[in-house]
Amino acid sequence: INAEYGKQWYQRRVRGILLRLFIIIASLYFFICSLSLLSSGFQLLGGKSAGEIFAKGSLLNNPIIGLMIGVLVTVLVQSSSTSTSIIVAMVSAGIVTLKPAICMIMGANIGTTVTNTIVSLGQSMDRKMFRRAFAGATVHDCFNWLCVCIFLPLEVIASPLERLSSIITAGISDGGEVSKLDFLKVLTKPLTKKIISIDKDTIKDIAKYCTSGPTYNEVNCGAARNASMMKVCDDPSTPAIREPCNFLFSKAGLNDTASGVILLLVSLLVLCTCLTILVKTLQSLLMGRMAQTLKRHINTDLPRPCGWLTGYIFIVVGMGMTILVQSSSVFTSTITPLVGMGVISIDRMFPLTLGSNIGTTATAILAALAATGDNRALTIQVAMSHLFFNIFGIMVFYPVPWMRQVPLSMAKCLGNTTATYRWFAVIYLILMFLVLPLSLIALSFNVILLYVVLGVALVTVVTIVVITTIQRHHPEWLPVWLQNWKFLPRPCRSLDPYDRVITGRFGCFEKKDSDVTQLELRGVV
Repeated sequence: INAEYGKQWYQRRVRGILLRLFIIIASLYFFICSLSLLSSGFQLLGGKSAGEIFAKGSLLNNPIIGLMIGVLVTVLVQSSSTSTSIIVAMVSAGIVTLKPAICMIMGANIGTTVTNTIVSLGQSMDRKMFRRAFAGATVHDCFNWLCVCIFLPLEVIASPLERLSSIITAGISDGGEVSKLDFLKVLTKPLTKKIISIDKDTIKDIAKYCTSGPTYNEVNCGAARNASMMKVCDDPSTPAIREPCNFLFSKAGLNDTASGVILLLVSLLVLCTCLTILVKTLQSLLMGRMAQTLKRHINTDLPRPCGWLTGYIFIVVGMGMTILVQSSSVFTSTITPLVGMGVISIDRMFPLTLGSNIGTTATAILAALAATGDNRALTIQVAMSHLFFNIFGIMVFYPVPWMRQVPLSMAKCLGNTTATYRWFAVIYLILMFLVLPLSLIALSFNVILLYVVLGVALVTVVTIVVITTIQRHHPEWLPVWLQNWKFLPRPCRSLDPYDRVITGRFGCFEKKDSDVTQLELRGVV
């Protein structure tokens, strides 16, 4: 009897595991499809605006404007692959030169991190998970911003990326063509293309024909501005049929704005639903001994003396997975929930995102190799500059252990803050990916004012960091009044006054006493 009962229990156990695995795979598939639809929704709403921004060719010579335009356009189209491909096409057409293109590529690197930061909001109901998920998502942001702070001034002064990529691409001919490779999209396109199909050439045409440069064409510019971002299918009555008009939104008769809003809302709903199902199913599957075994194997270093190689192996894994899915946003957004659950540590997430940064350059390199014309070597040079920018960033912040702690500490600080004040995550997204780029672009019209503001901001940040470090480790070095920040007004040293106002208006952000107590015990508050 015991043997028969044990056999039945084992069979139920296996069936339960197989069912959970099926749910995980299905949720993951629709989660990735929802990311693609989210990007399409943003492109319907902001694609033409992105093209108009790129068309301001005379402004792109300012490196700050180029950087911030790269950020804004990537946020608008929700895809660094799309924005970098447009940049490569603009260089190929002779609309922009190499140096502004490199600055825009740096901005695209920052803009692509908004997607996994948005995904982390799906775990905001659980403060512990949200703290880890937001920290895991923003470590990508922190690393990219730090790299830009170092390499943008260097590129303006000495052009190391431009010089090195020029050496590497010397002798490349302007002929030939390489076909584009798709891996994950082969699986997701059958579903997403039945719902929406975006014509990305509209963005490129606006950027090309509406510029003030030699490629300006009034007729083509007007046609591009009036065109729909959705693909216009050929008339079935004509013999020249390239693509049947069979996606859902082509039959709805809605304009781009209405379609974009609907697609955005539906994709966010599907994304949050899939994320919830994925997290709950993984939690039920990864329980007890299985969870501990998985965490131990993922987050444990290799045996000595090879322990130092562990991080580099995960960089290669992140690079390979990103090349496979052809999107750093998809890869980092997929593993962000695992960080929130604690399956992957934030320290292990860091090398995975570094590898993802390298892997995402494959799209731009393939786009450059597929380019034809007189500027093909130059477009390859842009793509190689993107690759070297990410590699140099890794060389600065990863090999030396204490340098790794700079972006990691910044991300953990952001995670701790969002665990205490959940509304901070929304404010962070708005400030870093919208307000800051727009403000710097506005200031860039007065170069002197721009550099004065940046100089004051830099001095202020450095001063605060230095004083805070001394306060923590050697407070006796400072005057008594400067040994803490209590001499400042409370709104200048704490988020509590803002928290009372926001939670008073929006009850969903209100802290429970049990939450605050747990955070205090962990030393977060």
